[in-house]
Amino acid sequence: MTTPARNTTLTSNTPVGAPRAPGAPAPLVLPARPEPLALNASDSALIVVDMQNAYASIGGYVDSAGFDISGAQGTIASISRSIAAARAAGMLVVFLQNGWDANYVEAGGPGSPNWHKSNALKTMRARPELQGKFLAKGGWDYELIEQMKPQPGDIVVPKTRYSGFFNSTLDSTLRSRGIRHLVFTGIATNVCVESTLRDAFHLEYFAVMLEDATHELGGPAIQKASVYNVETFFGWVSTTEHFCSTFAPSLATRSAPAEAAVA
Repeated sequence: MTTPARNTTLTSNTPVGAPRAPGAPAPLVLPARPEPLALNASDSALIVVDMQNAYASIGGYVDSAGFDISGAQGTIASISRSIAAARAAGMLVVFLQNGWDANYVEAGGPGSPNWHKSNALKTMRARPELQGKFLAKGGWDYELIEQMKPQPGDIVVPKTRYSGFFNSTLDSTLRSRGIRHLVFTGIATNVCVESTLRDAFHLEYFAVMLEDATHELGGPAIQKASVYNVETFFGWVSTTEHFCSTFAPSLATRSAPAEAAVA
């Protein structure tokens, strides 16, 4: 028996996914790592995490706090393609929207770890002229970016912490529709995306992250680490191109050699 190399992810070519009821339609197979994922549009949802001015626009909280958002534009394009593919396939699209009431009661006070760890709150405390600007419901920073406006049939789920499942209606919204598979996109890969995906794993969802449709806070090494965490411990990793090719072939544009890297 060959001993596997250290710190490598065990892989398989056998598709995995939620059990299917007798007589259910045959699933589509999404190329992914560490194994393909078997799912249908009807039992899946595309989760768009926190695509707000705060995280993706110049002058938003993340930019003002000193994080590099230069890669956000490429991410926006990939997420937009993924949203179009999901809608074309009849897949539920769920937008998560992070923030708090205008008085920041929902953010917690000094007795909450969030008060101490939220970079938005810390930046406003350090720069009083920005007080009330970041992630306050009703403000520009809180709004979803122009390219990500929900359409009829989409669902918006507000959240007050990194994970979209914490103190929100996300779990009940998905379960009431028979959703078992989640496709993750958004910002930031290593914060709200990964936090929500980890909770999805613990709540028995099969979760796949489209790695080119997410953007990290902290640099390329951080993205690589989150991808490793998801692929090895909490879910699956795929790409926008594979997602489009599987659910909306007319939106797939790249060449076959480029696709082979994920399979």
